[in-house]
Amino acid sequence: MAVSPPRVVVAGSANMDLVGLAARLPLPGETVLGDEFVMTPGGKGANQAIAAVRAGAVCVMLGAIGSDAFGVTIKARLNASGVDTANLRTSYGASGVAVIMVDRAGENSIIVSPGANSSFAGLSAAETSAIAESDVLVCQLEIPVETVLAAAQAARAGGTRVILNAAPARELPPELLAAVDLLVVNEGEARAITGSPEPDVAGLLALVPRVVLTLGGAGSWYADRDGADERIPACAVEVADTTAAGDAFTGALAVAWGEGRDLVDAVRWANAAGAACVRKVGASNALPTRAEIDELYARSN
Repeated sequence: MAVSPPRVVVAGSANMDLVGLAARLPLPGETVLGDEFVMTPGGKGANQAIAAVRAGAVCVMLGAIGSDAFGVTIKARLNASGVDTANLRTSYGASGVAVIMVDRAGENSIIVSPGANSSFAGLSAAETSAIAESDVLVCQLEIPVETVLAAAQAARAGGTRVILNAAPARELPPELLAAVDLLVVNEGEARAITGSPEPDVAGLLALVPRVVLTLGGAGSWYADRDGADERIPACAVEVADTTAAGDAFTGALAVAWGEGRDLVDAVRWANAAGAACVRKVGASNALPTRAEIDELYARSN
Protein backbone atom coordinates (compact mmCIF):
# COMPACT_ATOMS: atom_id res chain seq x y z
CA MET A 1 0.00 0.00 0.00
CA ALA A 2 1.39 3.41 -0.94
CA VAL A 3 2.41 5.66 1.94
CA SER A 4 1.36 9.31 1.73
CA PRO A 5 4.28 11.75 1.49
CA PRO A 6 4.91 13.84 4.59
CA ARG A 7 3.47 17.35 4.70
CA VAL A 8 6.07 20.02 5.40
CA VAL A 9 5.41 23.75 5.78
CA VAL A 10 8.29 26.22 5.57
CA ALA A 11 7.96 29.70 7.06
CA GLY A 12 10.94 31.65 5.86
CA SER A 13 12.80 33.83 3.40
CA ALA A 14 12.82 33.96 -0.38
CA ASN A 15 15.63 35.82 -2.17
CA MET A 16 17.27 36.23 -5.52
CA ASP A 17 20.85 34.93 -5.26
CA LEU A 18 23.53 36.78 -7.25
CA VAL A 19 26.48 34.38 -7.26
CA GLY A 20 30.00 35.25 -8.40
CA LEU A 21 32.69 32.55 -8.68
CA ALA A 22 36.41 33.34 -8.50
CA ALA A 23 39.71 31.67 -7.74
CA ARG A 24 39.60 33.10 -4.23
CA LEU A 25 37.46 35.42 -2.11
CA PRO A 26 38.55 39.08 -2.17
CA LEU A 27 40.15 40.70 0.86
CA PRO A 28 38.61 43.96 2.20
CA GLY A 29 39.13 46.71 -0.37
CA GLU A 30 40.31 44.26 -3.04
CA THR A 31 38.83 43.45 -6.46
CA VAL A 32 39.23 39.89 -7.77
CA LEU A 33 38.50 38.93 -11.37
CA GLY A 34 35.73 36.32 -11.40
CA ASP A 35 35.29 33.12 -13.38
CA GLU A 36 31.50 32.98 -13.69
CA PHE A 37 28.25 34.67 -12.61
CA VAL A 38 24.98 32.89 -11.82
CA MET A 39 21.63 34.45 -10.87
CA THR A 40 19.20 32.01 -9.27
CA PRO A 41 16.27 32.11 -6.81
CA GLY A 42 17.28 31.24 -3.25
CA GLY A 43 16.81 32.31 0.36
CA LYS A 44 16.94 29.79 3.18
CA GLY A 45 13.17 29.38 3.30
CA ALA A 46 12.66 28.91 -0.43
CA ASN A 47 15.69 26.63 -0.66
CA GLN A 48 14.45 24.43 2.18
CA ALA A 49 10.96 24.27 0.66
CA ILE A 50 12.34 23.14 -2.72
CA ALA A 51 14.71 20.74 -0.95
CA ALA A 52 11.77 19.19 0.90
CA VAL A 53 9.78 18.68 -2.31
CA ARG A 54 12.73 17.14 -4.13
CA ALA A 55 13.31 14.85 -1.15
CA GLY A 56 9.72 13.60 -1.32
CA ALA A 57 7.43 15.93 0.67
CA VAL A 58 4.30 17.89 -0.09
CA CYS A 59 5.43 21.39 0.89
CA VAL A 60 3.74 24.74 1.54
CA MET A 61 5.84 27.94 1.51
CA LEU A 62 4.92 30.84 3.80
CA GLY A 63 6.81 34.09 3.31
CA ALA A 64 6.94 37.32 1.27
CA ILE A 65 8.37 38.29 -2.10
CA GLY A 66 8.59 41.75 -3.66
CA SER A 67 6.55 43.20 -6.54
CA ASP A 68 9.69 43.45 -8.70
CA ALA A 69 10.96 41.16 -11.46
CA PHE A 70 12.96 39.16 -8.92
CA GLY A 71 9.74 38.35 -7.08
CA VAL A 72 8.13 37.05 -10.28
CA THR A 73 11.14 34.80 -10.92
CA ILE A 74 11.31 33.53 -7.33
CA LYS A 75 7.64 32.54 -7.34
CA ALA A 76 7.97 30.90 -10.76
CA ARG A 77 10.89 28.77 -9.51
CA LEU A 78 8.91 27.70 -6.42
CA ASN A 79 5.87 26.80 -8.54
CA ALA A 80 7.97 24.93 -11.10
CA SER A 81 9.58 22.97 -8.25
CA GLY A 82 6.20 21.83 -6.96
CA VAL A 83 6.04 24.06 -3.86
CA ASP A 84 2.56 25.26 -2.86
CA THR A 85 2.72 29.08 -3.03
CA ALA A 86 -0.98 29.81 -2.51
CA ASN A 87 -0.19 31.64 0.74
CA LEU A 88 3.05 33.32 -0.40
CA ARG A 89 2.62 37.08 0.10
CA THR A 90 3.62 39.80 -2.38
CA SER A 91 4.85 43.05 -0.80
CA TYR A 92 5.17 46.28 -2.80
CA GLY A 93 8.85 47.00 -3.38
CA ALA A 94 12.06 45.00 -3.63
CA SER A 95 12.45 41.28 -3.07
CA GLY A 96 15.19 39.95 -0.83
CA VAL A 97 18.61 39.69 -2.49
CA ALA A 98 21.71 37.70 -1.51
CA VAL A 99 25.11 38.62 -2.96
CA ILE A 100 27.28 35.50 -2.79
CA MET A 101 30.98 35.08 -3.52
CA VAL A 102 32.30 31.53 -4.01
CA ASP A 103 35.94 30.43 -4.38
CA ARG A 104 37.27 27.36 -6.19
CA ALA A 105 37.36 25.38 -2.95
CA GLY A 106 33.59 25.89 -2.61
CA GLU A 107 33.81 28.28 0.34
CA ASN A 108 31.58 31.36 0.28
CA SER A 109 30.86 34.78 1.74
CA ILE A 110 27.30 36.13 1.67
CA ILE A 111 25.56 39.48 2.18
CA VAL A 112 21.74 39.36 2.42
CA SER A 113 19.46 42.36 1.89
CA PRO A 114 16.10 41.22 3.34
CA GLY A 115 13.77 43.34 1.18
CA ALA A 116 10.21 41.95 1.29
CA ASN A 117 11.20 39.30 3.83
CA SER A 118 11.13 42.01 6.50
CA SER A 119 7.43 42.61 5.76
CA PHE A 120 6.41 39.05 6.69
CA ALA A 121 4.75 39.94 9.99
CA GLY A 122 1.97 38.14 11.80
CA LEU A 123 0.08 35.09 10.55
CA SER A 124 -3.27 34.94 8.75
CA ALA A 125 -5.88 32.32 9.52
CA ALA A 126 -4.95 30.50 6.29
CA GLU A 127 -1.25 30.49 7.22
CA THR A 128 -2.02 29.21 10.72
CA SER A 129 -4.22 26.48 9.24
CA ALA A 130 -1.46 25.42 6.81
CA ILE A 131 0.91 24.99 9.76
CA ALA A 132 -1.59 22.98 11.81
CA GLU A 133 -2.30 20.65 8.86
CA SER A 134 1.38 19.74 8.34
CA ASP A 135 3.59 17.08 9.91
CA VAL A 136 6.64 19.32 10.28
CA LEU A 137 7.20 23.10 10.36
CA VAL A 138 10.62 24.37 9.29
CA CYS A 139 11.74 27.90 10.22
CA GLN A 140 14.95 29.93 9.94
CA LEU A 141 15.94 33.45 11.03
CA GLU A 142 15.95 35.48 7.78
CA ILE A 143 12.43 36.74 8.57
CA PRO A 144 11.33 38.71 11.67
CA VAL A 145 11.87 36.61 14.79
CA GLU A 146 8.38 37.57 15.97
CA THR A 147 6.95 35.77 12.93
CA VAL A 148 9.12 32.73 13.60
CA LEU A 149 7.79 32.68 17.16
CA ALA A 150 4.17 32.99 15.98
CA ALA A 151 4.66 30.12 13.51
CA ALA A 152 6.34 27.88 16.10
CA GLN A 153 3.61 28.53 18.65
CA ALA A 154 0.91 27.84 16.03
CA ALA A 155 2.65 24.55 15.28
CA ARG A 156 2.84 23.65 18.94
CA ALA A 157 -0.89 24.40 19.35
CA GLY A 158 -1.72 22.30 16.27
CA GLY A 159 0.45 19.30 17.14
CA THR A 160 2.95 19.97 14.33
CA ARG A 161 6.64 19.28 15.04
CA VAL A 162 8.99 22.27 14.81
CA ILE A 163 12.46 22.30 13.28
CA LEU A 164 14.33 25.57 13.76
CA ASN A 165 17.42 26.12 11.64
CA ALA A 166 18.75 29.02 13.73
CA ALA A 167 20.55 30.85 10.91
CA PRO A 168 21.83 33.49 10.65
CA ALA A 169 23.33 33.37 14.15
CA ARG A 170 21.63 35.41 16.87
CA GLU A 171 20.38 35.15 20.42
CA LEU A 172 16.93 33.58 20.61
CA PRO A 173 14.04 34.50 22.91
CA PRO A 174 13.28 31.80 25.51
CA GLU A 175 9.66 31.52 24.37
CA LEU A 176 10.82 30.54 20.87
CA LEU A 177 13.21 27.90 22.16
CA ALA A 178 10.38 26.53 24.31
CA ALA A 179 8.36 25.85 21.13
CA VAL A 180 11.18 24.07 19.23
CA ASP A 181 11.28 20.27 18.94
CA LEU A 182 14.55 20.00 16.98
CA LEU A 183 17.24 22.67 16.66
CA VAL A 184 19.64 22.61 13.68
CA VAL A 185 22.72 24.82 14.03
CA ASN A 186 26.31 25.05 12.89
CA GLU A 187 29.14 25.74 15.33
CA GLY A 188 28.93 29.53 15.08
CA GLU A 189 25.17 29.51 15.59
CA ALA A 190 25.53 27.20 18.58
CA ARG A 191 27.99 29.63 20.17
CA ALA A 192 25.62 32.56 19.56
CA ILE A 193 22.75 30.77 21.30
CA THR A 194 24.62 29.49 24.35
CA GLY A 195 27.24 32.22 24.70
CA SER A 196 29.87 29.51 25.09
CA PRO A 197 33.25 29.97 23.32
CA GLU A 198 32.95 26.38 22.05
CA PRO A 199 29.89 24.58 20.64
CA ASP A 200 28.07 23.35 23.76
CA VAL A 201 25.65 20.53 22.93
CA ALA A 202 24.79 20.00 26.60
CA GLY A 203 23.98 23.69 26.89
CA LEU A 204 21.72 23.49 23.84
CA LEU A 205 19.91 20.47 25.27
CA ALA A 206 19.12 22.55 28.34
CA LEU A 207 17.10 24.77 25.97
CA VAL A 208 15.58 22.32 23.44
CA PRO A 209 14.89 18.55 23.51
CA ARG A 210 16.83 17.60 20.34
CA VAL A 211 19.86 19.12 18.60
CA VAL A 212 21.69 18.60 15.32
CA LEU A 213 25.07 20.34 15.17
CA THR A 214 26.28 20.51 11.56
CA LEU A 215 30.06 20.28 11.22
CA GLY A 216 30.66 20.92 7.51
CA GLY A 217 33.07 18.40 6.06
CA ALA A 218 33.19 16.58 9.41
CA GLY A 219 29.51 15.60 9.20
CA SER A 220 26.89 16.12 11.93
CA TRP A 221 26.37 15.54 15.63
CA TYR A 222 22.92 14.47 16.87
CA ALA A 223 21.98 14.50 20.56
CA ASP A 224 18.75 14.49 22.54
CA ARG A 225 17.50 14.47 26.12
CA ASP A 226 16.79 10.73 25.92
CA GLY A 227 20.52 10.03 25.83
CA ALA A 228 21.28 9.80 22.12
CA ASP A 229 24.71 11.27 21.36
CA GLU A 230 26.12 10.31 17.97
CA ARG A 231 28.62 11.81 15.53
CA ILE A 232 27.64 11.00 11.96
CA PRO A 233 30.39 11.36 9.32
CA ALA A 234 29.92 13.30 6.12
CA CYS A 235 29.69 11.60 2.72
CA ALA A 236 32.89 11.95 0.69
CA VAL A 237 32.26 13.98 -2.49
CA GLU A 238 34.06 16.52 -4.66
CA VAL A 239 32.98 19.99 -3.52
CA ALA A 240 31.95 22.63 -6.09
CA ASP A 241 29.89 25.05 -3.95
CA THR A 242 28.72 24.83 -0.32
CA THR A 243 26.11 27.64 -0.61
CA ALA A 244 22.88 25.62 -0.19
CA ALA A 245 24.27 22.53 1.56
CA GLY A 246 22.71 23.43 4.90
CA ASP A 247 19.33 24.03 3.26
CA ALA A 248 19.47 20.69 1.44
CA PHE A 249 20.31 19.06 4.78
CA THR A 250 17.47 20.75 6.69
CA GLY A 251 14.85 20.12 4.00
CA ALA A 252 15.77 16.45 3.76
CA LEU A 253 15.85 16.12 7.55
CA ALA A 254 12.28 17.45 7.76
CA VAL A 255 11.15 14.91 5.16
CA ALA A 256 12.88 11.99 6.88
CA TRP A 257 11.42 12.93 10.27
CA GLY A 258 7.99 13.42 8.71
CA GLU A 259 8.26 9.91 7.26
CA GLY A 260 8.86 8.53 10.74
CA ARG A 261 12.54 7.64 10.44
CA ASP A 262 14.64 7.30 13.57
CA LEU A 263 16.34 10.68 13.95
CA VAL A 264 19.88 9.30 13.86
CA ASP A 265 19.08 7.64 10.53
CA ALA A 266 17.27 10.81 9.41
CA VAL A 267 20.46 12.79 10.03
CA ARG A 268 22.47 10.24 8.02
CA TRP A 269 20.06 10.66 5.11
CA ALA A 270 20.18 14.45 5.47
CA ASN A 271 24.01 14.28 5.41
CA ALA A 272 23.71 12.58 2.02
CA ALA A 273 21.43 15.39 0.83
CA GLY A 274 23.93 18.04 1.88
CA ALA A 275 26.78 16.17 0.21
CA ALA A 276 24.81 15.71 -3.01
CA CYS A 277 24.11 19.45 -3.07
CA VAL A 278 27.74 20.61 -2.82
CA ARG A 279 28.62 18.78 -6.03
CA LYS A 280 26.85 21.52 -8.03
CA VAL A 281 27.22 25.33 -8.21
CA GLY A 282 24.26 27.44 -7.08
CA ALA A 283 21.46 27.39 -4.53
CA SER A 284 17.97 26.14 -5.47
CA ASN A 285 19.25 24.68 -8.75
CA ALA A 286 21.79 22.55 -6.83
CA LEU A 287 19.30 20.95 -4.43
CA PRO A 288 19.27 17.16 -4.92
CA THR A 289 16.43 14.84 -5.89
CA ARG A 290 15.37 11.94 -3.69
CA ALA A 291 17.08 9.51 -6.07
CA GLU A 292 20.36 11.42 -5.76
CA ILE A 293 20.08 11.41 -1.95
CA ASP A 294 19.24 7.70 -1.83
CA GLU A 295 22.16 6.82 -4.11
CA LEU A 296 24.71 8.67 -1.99
CA TYR A 297 23.14 7.44 1.26
CA ALA A 298 23.38 3.82 0.09
CA ARG A 299 26.97 4.27 -1.01
CA SER A 300 28.05 5.93 2.24
CA ASN A 301 26.28 3.76 4.87
